[in-house]
Parts: sequence; structure tokens; C-alpha cells
Amino acid sequence: MVRVLLVDDHELVRTGIRHLLDSNPQVEVVGEATSGEEAITMARELLPDLVLMDVSMPGIGGIEATRRIRQRYEQIRVIALTVHCDAPFPEKLYEAGASGYITKGCPADELFDAIRQVSAGEPFVSADVSRKMTLQRIAGVEPDSPFSTLSPREMQVLLMITQGLKNQDISDSLCLSPKTISTYRHRLFEKLGVETDVDLTHMALRYGLISTKG
Repeated sequence: MVRVLLVDDHELVRTGIRHLLDSNPQVEVVGEATSGEEAITMARELLPDLVLMDVSMPGIGGIEATRRIRQRYEQIRVIALTVHCDAPFPEKLYEAGASGYITKGCPADELFDAIRQVSAGEPFVSADVSRKMTLQRIAGVEPDSPFSTLSPREMQVLLMITQGLKNQDISDSLCLSPKTISTYRHRLFEKLGVETDVDLTHMALRYGLISTKG
């Protein structure tokens, strides 16, 4: 029996995934979280075998939540469950400690394969993500996202900036000083060639890093 913590900020998505997981007698959903912060708390309280982690959520989001859970509880595996199959998300999630990466459009069999394989200590990549990464390698091209060069922490700060959060808000969430957050902000502007938060958000939208949909 694999004990799973389900993390997604959309109730309809959680309900659908939970219904699917409940149909498998080898899987037990021990809890549901609606944010990265709540996921960390519930991981500590429930100590699940595996976390199904949404990536794009308000607050610290899935990348930072994955990093913290894996740092504190090495025995807990994380599978990223997301709509994003393009760079830089797969790389950033693996850098943060995720063992699996699947898209929300994957077949049910693939979801259960991911849970089974990751629970056994093996990595898993969704077929559509793997196909895209393989084609890029065969073609000898680098991922076309300007965000691929960012560190996991830079990516986290970027995502929080696009939520409209100010330095103090980000500082409080990430337990870093406002000065450190300001340094990350300026570094992002320099790396990506933008001058304002609005420019940064427009770039994130253009490359599909964030969406205007709720």
C-alpha cells in the first residue's frame, strides 16, 4: 500500500485525481493540501510515502515545497503533477528533489505506473515530456526557454514576483531577508534582460511559464 498526499490548489482537480486514486486498492490517499505551505505541514504530520505535487500554486509553489520536503524527509518521494511539459519545469523539479514528472493529461495507467515506479525508488518521466526532451537531444538543440539557466531558488522568486508579491512578502514566505530577495530580483532582471516586474510577468506569460487562467 502506497500512502499518498495529494497537493493541488484547485478543488475540482483534487477531487478528480482522488477519485482515480481511490479506485486502486494499492493506493491510499492520506491527505489533501491546497498549497505548498500546507503540503510541508501535512508531510510532517502524516509522513506519506509519496507526494503528488502540483507545480503552479499561490505562495511558495510546488518547486520550493518539493525542495523543503525532500530536504527534511528524505524517505518521502515526490512526483510533480503539472500542465507544463516544456523546459525549464522538468529540470527545476528534479533539481529540487522530485523523483517523477507527469502531466495532468496523462492516462490513468501512466499515473499508476509513476506511483509504482517512484515508490520502488526509480525515477519516472511522463511519455509526452520524455518524447519532447528526446527530440530536443536528437535535434541537438537547447531548450528555447530563457528560464532554463535559472537556479531553483531564482525560479521560485520569479514565480512569486509574477503573483504580484513584494519583497517583504517573498521574504516572509521563503525565510530569507528582504535584501536577499532584492538581490534575487535584480539578478533575474539582469539574466532575462527585463527592467520591471511587469516585463518579467509578460515574459513568463509569453513562454507559458504562467497562465492567465485560474
